[in-house]
Amino acid sequence: MKLKSKSDAPPTEPKIKPDRAESVRAFVAEWAVTILLLVFGTSTLLQAFVVPTGSMEETVLIGDHMIVDKLAFAPPGPVSKYLLPYTPIKRGDVIVFKYPPNPRETYIKRVIGIPGDRIKLENKELLLNGAKAVEPYVVHKTPYLDSYRDNFPTDPNLMLNDQAHRMLAEHVKDGELVVPQGHYFAMGDNRDNSADSRYWGFVPRENIIGKPVIIFWSYDAPTERLADPNLISLDHIIDLAQNFFVKTRWKRTFMLIRGHTL
Repeated sequence: MKLKSKSDAPPTEPKIKPDRAESVRAFVAEWAVTILLLVFGTSTLLQAFVVPTGSMEETVLIGDHMIVDKLAFAPPGPVSKYLLPYTPIKRGDVIVFKYPPNPRETYIKRVIGIPGDRIKLENKELLLNGAKAVEPYVVHKTPYLDSYRDNFPTDPNLMLNDQAHRMLAEHVKDGELVVPQGHYFAMGDNRDNSADSRYWGFVPRENIIGKPVIIFWSYDAPTERLADPNLISLDHIIDLAQNFFVKTRWKRTFMLIRGHTL
């Protein structure tokens, strides 16, 4: 067996020392693209929200952190409608939307009426287009009947905003509320404790942000600590540090949020 000497070894390419400036540029470019994709994804496709109130119990609870699909209800373009999974807004869909009286606030409710629908409540029961609706998601937590809340639309027994007064004045026909074009009627599943379309009017189509699809974390925290997700109190941080494993609702992790056909 012939042994190779150093002189017999094949020539090797000289190692090229990478230019430091080029490495820095590549690093910056890679992270810039990553950040742009994250910003695009969180602002255009998906967004995280936290539920601060109990108006949708038991479907979603106070402290549920969810991912909202902002693409599902986006208006389809002439080409993109064939490529992307756009869906029309249907009765029974759970939606996240900008609160009409104050668009800086975000609400979550269920769509009860779409354009053209006739809506009426009789002793807490929903009549949709003249027929009794089946609503397995609804809970009632007060034993008494309220003249306006539970028999809608009737003369309000409390102060309403201008949009609600306009809704009652312009869109009630033969004792039923008729949903106008480009608008939706939304109510909470916790029907007796929900500030919804009965009290502040219709949800305009352009206010609808998207469809909540999954709960990625659920933490048992009081409403006042969650009402402003941009303001994290010291009490909330201490509570998380002390009770993260105890107050996390582990059974709700990765729970899907589904609509219900009405």
